[in-house]
Amino acid sequence: MEEPIIICKQQENGVSVIRLNRPKVRNALNTELREKMAEIFIKLNDDPKTKAIVLTGGDKVFAAGADINDFLTAKTVDVYLRHSERYWDAITNCRKPIIAAVNGYALGGGCELAMHADIIVAGKSAKFGQPEIKIGLMPGAGGTQRLFRVIGKHKAMKLILTGDMISADEADQMGLVSEVVEDEATIKRAIEIAEQLAGYSPIALTQIKEVANLGVDMPLQAALALERKAFQILFDTEDQKEGAKAFLEKRRAEYKGQ
Repeated sequence: MEEPIIICKQQENGVSVIRLNRPKVRNALNTELREKMAEIFIKLNDDPKTKAIVLTGGDKVFAAGADINDFLTAKTVDVYLRHSERYWDAITNCRKPIIAAVNGYALGGGCELAMHADIIVAGKSAKFGQPEIKIGLMPGAGGTQRLFRVIGKHKAMKLILTGDMISADEADQMGLVSEVVEDEATIKRAIEIAEQLAGYSPIALTQIKEVANLGVDMPLQAALALERKAFQILFDTEDQKEGAKAFLEKRRAEYKGQ
């Protein structure tokens, strides 16, 4: 029996692990895989048992880019009618924290996929890049926009215009990844972070993620006002009361997402 192209395992600790599973083509992101991935993110977003999500391609490769076979005969109208943005929107709109565990290649759509995560743990073998220019294309899932916002115009321009790859250490220096670990520890470390987040208030996590992502593109004063309102709203939650009480009683808080 053929293995599924994506494997999702829900753990008892509130963490769900999504693993891309097309090893023979280095987890190339074809339409079927992206569609299935979107379905899983939508499902986990609505699942109260899932508090944090780990996204990985496994021990050897994250995702080496889009599946070129999808491009061979495609015309403008074909690409437009796919409306592939809906697959990416399912990840962008996920309220749960997403931690990407990246080993090996994260190129093109794979790099863009990693950038959809809130935290990126990279193994030392990780290679990042946007090589679309080398086949007469350009990034189409956020590479020109997310990369600029993360590492700045001139470093982003160099990567996008040359199609060059960078190492995990270079990505770390640029601020593209959160931390670098040995390859064998990448997934384990991502799960550790996810477990830590799963122990916090789901409402507070959602508010932090929402305010940070919306505020980055707003004028500073408007973003600060958004932050203040979200901060104030949390005082009406049972989780905030439980967190303060647990702190004073020197015990672990039991958050219920209320």
